[in-house]
Amino acid sequence: YVNIDDCWAEKTRDSAGKLVPNKTRFPNGIKAVADYVHSKGLKFGIYTSAGTKTCNKDNGFPGGLNHEESDAQQFASWGVDYLKYDNCNNQGVDAKQRYRKMRDALKKTGRPIVFSLCEWGQNKPWEWASDTGHLWRTTGDINDTWPRTMDIYEKNVVLDSYAGPGHWNDPDMLEVGNGKMSATQYRSHFSLWAIMAAPLLIGSDLRKVSADTFTILENKDVIAVDQDKLGKQGKRIRTTGKTGVDVIVKPLANGDKAVALFNKSGSTQTISTSLSEIGMSGPAVLKDLWTKSTRTTSGAISASVPSLATVIYRVSKGDSGPRPTPPAGVSDLSAFEATSSTNGWGPVEIDKSVGNQAAGDGKTLTINGVTHARGFGAHAASTIEFYLGRKCSSLTVDVGVDDEVGAGKGSVVFQVFADAALVADSGALTADNAAKKLTASLTGAENLRLVLTDGGDNINSDHGDWATPRITCS
Repeated sequence: YVNIDDCWAEKTRDSAGKLVPNKTRFPNGIKAVADYVHSKGLKFGIYTSAGTKTCNKDNGFPGGLNHEESDAQQFASWGVDYLKYDNCNNQGVDAKQRYRKMRDALKKTGRPIVFSLCEWGQNKPWEWASDTGHLWRTTGDINDTWPRTMDIYEKNVVLDSYAGPGHWNDPDMLEVGNGKMSATQYRSHFSLWAIMAAPLLIGSDLRKVSADTFTILENKDVIAVDQDKLGKQGKRIRTTGKTGVDVIVKPLANGDKAVALFNKSGSTQTISTSLSEIGMSGPAVLKDLWTKSTRTTSGAISASVPSLATVIYRVSKGDSGPRPTPPAGVSDLSAFEATSSTNGWGPVEIDKSVGNQAAGDGKTLTINGVTHARGFGAHAASTIEFYLGRKCSSLTVDVGVDDEVGAGKGSVVFQVFADAALVADSGALTADNAAKKLTASLTGAENLRLVLTDGGDNINSDHGDWATPRITCS
């Protein structure tokens, strides 16, 4: 849909009481615009208000109150496919009466028109509007700030029981690309709106946005979660408050589940759930919908999630096929292929430091003057995962900040997870520390996860080396 919002009309109706398109903005009328949009294979939306005037602060434009049938017929004759019906200047008339009158007028036209109730959640439309409109705003307007986006998210996420096919909670349009939030925040915004089955309406100027904005808006895997035909809004199954972490689960039509791990806090957090908690049994395949990496789990669903970020998985029943495990005996872990890896700066490097952003630009792994021939160069926030198949018993590794960052820089924490269990933790290390040896028990673990986070002082030159990692397997 390409939707036109307020200010498209002249400020007065014609002598017959009909709406008049602005003669300067739309000299050929609205039907010509709708025809052009339709010629591109898209649908066309328009706006008015369930009051005497629209919401424009400069006295407003004609609203639909008491003109419902006439306006609906005009919209249908123009080829309108979507109507946003606002709430300004409503004269105190009951919301149900105003919105249902326009509903009936739209139906009478015989044209299928999506009906969007922009009632701001004032009269709890989720409780009564499922037979009135196709979507209803649950809050006032969004803006391009993290606090407002989060305020709307908190109000909308608890309304999952009211949404379903053909009737949706609408937490307002997307701010992705408008420039006042970070890429991490925009990815969270997009992920959360998708798992809440919210309408995905782009609210930025696509002529001006960055390439990263298109990467977000064109993520077909995340869009597929939002558009899934089962029509369920994700349910928040766990929360630790407005500054903690959330786990949200959305059932999908083919039996898969989407799981969002959302970190609302100011530092990196490990967020975990399990197949049993989301109502599935193992084995299952986890696909990270942002990194596109996949792994198999028999139970644990967990990720190291940076501050204000969201990891969203699609969880599919069954195994992804035979997967290699480390050889029997003691071997270098860096010689074994990881099942997935994420990194805060460039890719994870094998047998060299992380270097700069380009792949392969690292140097010899060096911690406090001591060099190591084997290992991984990472940068917080980073996760490297390996499939063990319950065949391995232990891991030893020297960890520390690589000397390439220079004295006094970098502050990181290394953590080793055997499935969901934390089995080794380095504590905070800086470039001034010698390497610290970690020993971790892996007995019975299906997956090994190496996690690098910042040391609590935000991410800055956080180059961490997993040096000489040696794994013992049977």
